Amino acid sequence: MDLADESGIQSVTMRALGRKLGVEAASLYNHVAGKDDLLDGMVDLVVAKIDLPSGDVDWQDAMWRRAVSAREVFALHRWAAGLIDSRGRSGPSSLAYADRVLGVLLEAGFSPGKAANAFLALDSYVYGFERQRSNIAPADDEDTTEVAQEVLSAIPDGAYPSLARVAMKYALEPYDDAAAFEFGLDLILDSLGRLLE
Repeated sequence: MDLADESGIQSVTMRALGRKLGVEAASLYNHVAGKDDLLDGMVDLVVAKIDLPSGDVDWQDAMWRRAVSAREVFALHRWAAGLIDSRGRSGPSSLAYADRVLGVLLEAGFSPGKAANAFLALDSYVYGFERQRSNIAPADDEDTTEVAQEVLSAIPDGAYPSLARVAMKYALEPYDDAAAFEFGLDLILDSLGRLLE
């Protein structure tokens, strides 16, 4: 995970991991079956860091906390959101996570089918938001107003008026990534709540 955090998921090879650990790559096969096994384990460790929904709050609060926690974990491990949905096997942490999320939704009154769809909709949003943010967000030390001003200066006069209008807003005030995430999360949770009414 440290290797992926430092250099990206593409840098995770058995040879590179062996170098990082100071061992021959072949000796890693005493611990994992291969790269797929290693990646499955990494996904399970990431999922284990996401706060499981608790039963002491209503389902919307539980899903809210879970989504925010997942987003925080993905901010620490930028490679994880893209890797999670590419893995075919689930480890114990991933299974416990899915069981708890579905349990909260079922206890709230969702049918099994609607609980599964709600889980999918929420996770698709969380993973998708993080993957898109990772692709287009400025670096952590980069000012979003400066980025918006660069966008504005690249737009020819009179061209792309809608893009220019939005860029102008963020040239004057910083883009609030958390508020943008919460906006979409609220829309999904409100819509899911209407299914129960």
